[in-house]
Amino acid sequence: MATLEETLAWTEIPLPEALKNLKQEQQLALTSYIKAVVDNKTDGFDELYHAIGSIVRFIPHFIVVPLMVEHIRPQISAGVCRTMGVDQAVNYANDLPLEYFSEVSRHLDNDLMARILEKMKRNQAEKVILFELLHHRSHMLGIAEHLDRRLLEFVAKNLEINGFSESDPELAKHKLLLEKIRNLR
Repeated sequence: MATLEETLAWTEIPLPEALKNLKQEQQLALTSYIKAVVDNKTDGFDELYHAIGSIVRFIPHFIVVPLMVEHIRPQISAGVCRTMGVDQAVNYANDLPLEYFSEVSRHLDNDLMARILEKMKRNQAEKVILFELLHHRSHMLGIAEHLDRRLLEFVAKNLEINGFSESDPELAKHKLLLEKIRNLR
């Protein structure tokens, strides 16, 4: 059974020590309660994201992109992105500022991010990968586990250029990625 800390890892908020010290059954009860609260407070979000995604199809990108960056939190953009097809998401991803897209990417699952990167313009995808390797390495390594050969080779090359070895603790956490990189050689 997962611990309270593992269950709530998606929040990216450190668990207070007092909660870590709860007994297993207390942790399970708290986890169930938190899940119920989150489900209650986010009820209807998927429908909202889908509606936004449907609406923005009819608004030109040169209007939508600046509005997104200025007024929509990355978590919300990610929610909308999840309801779009990959092709529609890629159309926006290619035009978003790198820092904003990086924030959005941290709210998407790794497989979806990999599909988006694979369909993005090559130059733009490579910029995103380099930015993520520099600023959010562990996140990018998780995405890299799902990339096609072309982009995986780009990731591997940039890891080697920057002196990462297979014994690096951060890289060692990504066993699937290490195996894929070994198979490229």
